[in-house]
Amino acid sequence: MTKIAIVILNWNGEKLLPQFLPSVIKHSNTEGTEVIVADNASDDDSLAVMKEQFPDVRTIELNKNYGFAEGYNQALKLVNAKYYILLNSDVEVTKNWLNPMLELMDKHPDIAACGPKILDYKKKSHFEYAGASGGFLDQYGYPFCRGRVFFNVEEDLGQYDDIRDVLWASGCALMVRSKCYWDLEGLDSDFFAHMEEIDFCWRLNNRGLRVAIVPQSVIYHVGGASLQVGSPRKTYLNFRNSLLMLYKNTDNKSLRRVLRRRRRLDSIAALKFLLTDGFKHYDAVNQAHIDFQKMLPQFEEKRKKNLDHSKTNSALVMKESLVYTFYLKQKKLFTNYNI
Repeated sequence: MTKIAIVILNWNGEKLLPQFLPSVIKHSNTEGTEVIVADNASDDDSLAVMKEQFPDVRTIELNKNYGFAEGYNQALKLVNAKYYILLNSDVEVTKNWLNPMLELMDKHPDIAACGPKILDYKKKSHFEYAGASGGFLDQYGYPFCRGRVFFNVEEDLGQYDDIRDVLWASGCALMVRSKCYWDLEGLDSDFFAHMEEIDFCWRLNNRGLRVAIVPQSVIYHVGGASLQVGSPRKTYLNFRNSLLMLYKNTDNKSLRRVLRRRRRLDSIAALKFLLTDGFKHYDAVNQAHIDFQKMLPQFEEKRKKNLDHSKTNSALVMKESLVYTFYLKQKKLFTNYNI
């Protein structure tokens, strides 16, 4: 069995693969490590690039675009390893990025998953939006990180370089025990893309397992390679999947109140989109709520199964409202938050 399988899920990455895959190959020479590219039915020349430029890298060819979540589920069924690393195709890794995470996982069997510190490829002095130095949620499902609260991204000055437990680590570079991955039946394929790793890590936490951040491991992430920040489709998926995640993981006592207040907060967000970004993003938020309601019946069994296995209501979910604390109390930095 391979000890570490680094699996890059690729979709239309013919330009990204030559740019970023060489760093992964160069800096992932830890014994027992294999680099694999799983192609999500790209319609560009990704497969030709792999055959011509990286003939020694194992390539898994999926028969259709399953999206991020199910794409990984399908690919990882074909991978036999103790640890998986889910790695985006737009990531530059650094020397010795694997060993700090591997040492932590080997030493602490109760840690089910971990992630590196993520810096911005385009501005390497700063954290990257999608993960920074470990992620959390407020009780209404809004994610934030050590180094990033909403769109306020901090410079990396070593202020978050301690190894610690977090609620979630970014799916752009997530190391997870294969046994834990399949005990949870993998990522939720109904999410398609966005927020699926937060849901996955929250489920791990609820089962009494730990998720950690290891800042001694450093990567640089471009971000937005599949869907740009300004994409209404991305807005839709983020809002819809956040609601689905709340429904799956919030305890019975709090669920109704949380969803009611979340609806109010999202109405404000939709209005802000309408005033600043136009109708498409406004419509995306409203459509997310409509589709969330339609999807509830198929998520009832998922919610029941998840809560039946839950041992704890994670203390890593902030009980305050992030919107209220950030915008009204003007607490812009993670250090302002007690979590």
